[in-house]
Amino acid sequence: MEKEMKFCQSCGMPLTEEVLGTNADGSKNEEFCKYCFAEGKFLQECTMDEMIEHCAQFMEGSKEEAIGRMKTYFPQLKRWRQSITIPANAEKTPNPSLANVKALIEEMADTLPIAYISSVDYEGFPWTKAMLAPRIREGIKVFYFTTNTFSLRVAQYKTNPKASIYFCDSQGFKGIMLRGTMEVLTDAKSKEMVWREGDTQYYAGGVTDPNYCVLKFTATDGRFYSDFYPRSFVLE
Repeated sequence: MEKEMKFCQSCGMPLTEEVLGTNADGSKNEEFCKYCFAEGKFLQECTMDEMIEHCAQFMEGSKEEAIGRMKTYFPQLKRWRQSITIPANAEKTPNPSLANVKALIEEMADTLPIAYISSVDYEGFPWTKAMLAPRIREGIKVFYFTTNTFSLRVAQYKTNPKASIYFCDSQGFKGIMLRGTMEVLTDAKSKEMVWREGDTQYYAGGVTDPNYCVLKFTATDGRFYSDFYPRSFVLE
């Protein structure tokens, strides 16, 4: 099997054995190239934008196009990746910017009529489906949905619980992606907790209908896009 190509987590260049950086003990470093990292430390103290400006001179095509591509790619590299940690159920957070992110997630989850959920099939490909908004949420970490027990989505979650949910405000050009795991709940307590009047239009057998179940999503981290600015976050 062909070995997966790795890239320097500072400048993005392909990593081969010949260009690997070195650790303080002289061993090879598998994450950074020798032009960025040697003897256990970075060779340049610079910002991400300064690194992009430096790398642009070696890229094909126009400098403007190269910088544009790198400004999308570089925030994903380990050296430049920035995450914020949000207390998932805290009433207040000491950092006002974190409170705004938490409020944005709550607002979108509570007001948008549609959420998108994703699962992974047996070949490792993502499947995404539009769902009615979550019935219940616990802070911004746990969300409950209803679905059909005998659906393909449930079968995929039972095989692989990795999942994500996405809320999109097309008018405000905002998006929230939460990543985590999905549980399939069929116990009476969970089904009664989420059941709502009028659900018989979907499940003729009522709350005990065998084709009615609950999906419980538990988030670990995510990413939001607002005001033309993406940002990653971790949920405690």
